[in-house]
Amino acid sequence: MKNSWVTDDMRNIIGQIMRESVSYPVSTSDIRKWAISVYYPEEPPRLFWDNKYASTTKYGGIVAPEEFNPFAWSTQKPSLDEPKISGTSFSERELGIEPPQYKAILLTEIRENYGAVRIRPSDVIRSTHRITDYFEREGRMGHMLYTTLSNEWRNQSDEWIRTTESVFLRY
Repeated sequence: MKNSWVTDDMRNIIGQIMRESVSYPVSTSDIRKWAISVYYPEEPPRLFWDNKYASTTKYGGIVAPEEFNPFAWSTQKPSLDEPKISGTSFSERELGIEPPQYKAILLTEIRENYGAVRIRPSDVIRSTHRITDYFEREGRMGHMLYTTLSNEWRNQSDEWIRTTESVFLRY
């Protein structure tokens, strides 16, 4: 593209970890409270709160709903006394690269991909954010840069839990 905003430095950071978070161990109580709040006013599925019932399922015990977020509260990393970077915003500056100049940024798409492994009590989840793609095009607002930010979750056994891809538009 003739007027590309994507510099060689930006291409070189694709796939590098921008930030990382580590949850505290997930408790059965965390899962139960999350399920109660998500399903309110209905009763949540027993898989999320009833040990006896959950032990008879293919999971062999309580698991969290797929949308459960162990980062909704405090985290081990960053700790409460470390500065926290907001969850959905990003900047190449986090990797020491100057981003292109733009007037506005919009979140245009969120894609969720879930693995076969579910979050269970005592799991510790590691979240890693990376820029995984840039693409550009011309539009009504002029030149537009789309950036995909991926957030991958893995448990303490390095099993893949889920990946959230957020596509941002800068113009």
